[in-house]
Amino acid sequence: MPLTISDEIEIADWEISENFVRSSGPGGQNVNKVSTAVELRFEAERSPALPPAVKTRLRKLAGRRWTKEGAIVLQVEDTRSQARNREIARERLVELIRAALVKPKRRIATKPTFGSQKRRLKAKKVRGDVKAMRGKVSGEE
Repeated sequence: MPLTISDEIEIADWEISENFVRSSGPGGQNVNKVSTAVELRFEAERSPALPPAVKTRLRKLAGRRWTKEGAIVLQVEDTRSQARNREIARERLVELIRAALVKPKRRIATKPTFGSQKRRLKAKKVRGDVKAMRGKVSGEE
């Protein structure tokens, strides 16, 4: 079943692989018997569904989860249920890709207003005058 990210982007099944491993941490006998943790691997670099700009942003957002081969690896062991962990992993992947779809706004450099420049210089002058008054008093000996 393909993952739907947006109206235009849909991820095919072959791009995602899931591996089930034993969970770490407390949990009694359940931890030793059942492989509930999910390791979801998404081949982002090879994905035909994602435009190059989105892949670049995705690489930055993924951080350490991005492998040298260009895949995103998500590990989820939040719950004791394998099915729920699988759902959480898929949801996190969708959220990550949706975040990468948003194009950041370009910052437009602005010049300080004339009034703000004047206020800044006046404040500097006042501060300088205060410091100048701190010197030793001369001529009173």
